Amino acid sequence: MKAVIIIIISILVLLTIAQIYLSRSTQQTEQHSYKVIKKLCKFEIRKYDAALFSSVKLNKKGYKESSSEGFGILAGYIFGDNEANEKIAMTSPVVMELGDTSKMMFMVPKNYNLKNLPNPKNSKIVFEKKEEKIIAAIRFDGWADDEKIEKYKTILMNELVNEKLNFINKFSFLGYNPPFEVINRRNEVVVELINYK
Repeated sequence: MKAVIIIIISILVLLTIAQIYLSRSTQQTEQHSYKVIKKLCKFEIRKYDAALFSSVKLNKKGYKESSSEGFGILAGYIFGDNEANEKIAMTSPVVMELGDTSKMMFMVPKNYNLKNLPNPKNSKIVFEKKEEKIIAAIRFDGWADDEKIEKYKTILMNELVNEKLNFINKFSFLGYNPPFEVINRRNEVVVELINYK
C-alpha cells in the first residue's frame, strides 16, 4: 500500500512539474502585441498592432464544429507541410472568427512577411494583413466550449451597450493555451470597436 501511495505522489509531482513547464512555455510564445487603453469592471479596451495572419475559412458554425479542423490545417502548415518543408514558430493566441461560418487564424511571426513565407500546400490557407485596431476583450478561464463563448459574448455585448460603445457585430474567440495545458488557461471573446475615442 505504501509503495502505491509513493507512486501516485511521484506521478502527481511529475504532472505538476510538466504543467509548470508548459505554462512557462506558453508565456514565452510570441503574442499579438497590444496596449491596454482602459480597464472596466468586466472587460478591457485594447489597441492592437497591425499583424499578418495565416487563415482558413471553415463551412461550419461554432467553436466545437470548426476548431479541430481549422487547427489541424494551420498547424500542419507551420509544422512543415508547406512547399519549403519549413517549420514556423507557433504564436498566440489562436483566433477564431465566429458566425454563420468560421475562420481560424494564426498570427505569422514577426520575422516573416509575404515575401519570405513559404507557400502552403493546402490551397485553403490564405494570408491576410490585419490593420491596427481597437477591440474590447472579456476574459474567462478553464476550457472553452460553445456555451461559454456564447455566455461571455452576451456579457460583453451587454457591457458595450451599457457603456454606449459602438462595435462591429463580428465576435472572435481567442485561445492562448495548447490543449494539453490544464492550469492557467486563458480564453477571451473580443470584438472590434467603431470610432472609439
